[in-house]
Amino acid sequence: MSAHRSISRRQFMKSASAAAFGSTLLLRGGTAAAPPQAGKSRVVLIRDLNVLDENGQPKAAAVQEMLDAGITALTGKPDAPAAWKTLVHPGDVTGLKNNRWPYLRTTPEVEGGLKKRILEAGVKEADFAVDDLGVLKNPVFLRSTALINARPMRSHHWAGVGSLIKNYIMFIPDPSVIHPDSCADLASLWDLPLIKGKTRLNVLVMFTPQFHSFGPHSFNPKYVWKYHGLILAFDPVAADATGLRIIEAIRREYFGDDRPLNPPAKHITVADTKYHLGTSDPQKIELIKIGYDKDIFV
Repeated sequence: MSAHRSISRRQFMKSASAAAFGSTLLLRGGTAAAPPQAGKSRVVLIRDLNVLDENGQPKAAAVQEMLDAGITALTGKPDAPAAWKTLVHPGDVTGLKNNRWPYLRTTPEVEGGLKKRILEAGVKEADFAVDDLGVLKNPVFLRSTALINARPMRSHHWAGVGSLIKNYIMFIPDPSVIHPDSCADLASLWDLPLIKGKTRLNVLVMFTPQFHSFGPHSFNPKYVWKYHGLILAFDPVAADATGLRIIEAIRREYFGDDRPLNPPAKHITVADTKYHLGTSDPQKIELIKIGYDKDIFV
C-alpha cells in the first residue's frame, strides 16, 4: 500500500455523519483504516471547509467530527470509540497541554472535543486538566500519567515556527534558556521527568496557521491562511515536519518565490537527528490525507 493515501471529502462527510460519536473512516476503495506501516510514522492530515463559520471561528461539531475521523485513521481501529480508548484508560491522570497565545490559540473547540472523548474513555474529570503557562504549578500535570499535546502552528521569532515540539517549553521555569541557536534543542525538553514517555497524542491545529511575522509575539491577520486542517500523530516530529512543509508551501504561494523562514525551524530536524524523538524525513512518514484536497500543499 502506498505511503500516501487519501479519502475524498464526500467519503469523509458521509462517514462523519454515520454516528453521533464519530465517523467510521473509509479509505479509498471503502476499506477500513489499516494498521500503521512498519518502520514509518503515521501522520493524519484532515481538512474540512465546514470547520470555520462565517467569522472564521471553528465550529464545535465539525471539529469533533475531524478529531474522531483523524484518531480512527491514526490508530487503524474500526471506529472512533475503540480508537480513543487506546490513548487513555480509567486511572490515567491526563494533562492537555494547550497554547493560549491570544491571537492564535489551540481553540476551545479542539480542547473541548479532546476533553469529551478523554472523559468518555474513562478518565475522571478530577484527573483531567487543560493548561499552558501554569503546568509547573498544576496538580494534575504534576501527577500526570498521560499528556495530550495540542497547539496551532505559527511563524515564530525565536524558533522559526511554534510547533508541537516547542509546546512543552513551559515545563521549564525559564523558557528563555532554550532560545539560543533558533531553539535548536527544544526536543531535550521531552526527556524531562514530567514529560518523558507520557505523550499519548499530538494535535497540530492548522485551521488558520500564521505563515509570516516580524519580531517577538508578532501577529497580523494578513499573514494568516485559512487552511481548515488538523494534523494528528503519535510522533511529534513527523507532525511538525508535515506542518512545516505546509507553512513553507503557503509562503511560496503567497510571496511568489521561495522565501525561507527566518530563523529556520531547525529544531524539527535536530529533534530527529540529535535527539531521536521522531522522524522528520518525509520518506519515513506515512501520510494519510482526509477530506478537502485543494491547495493541500503537501
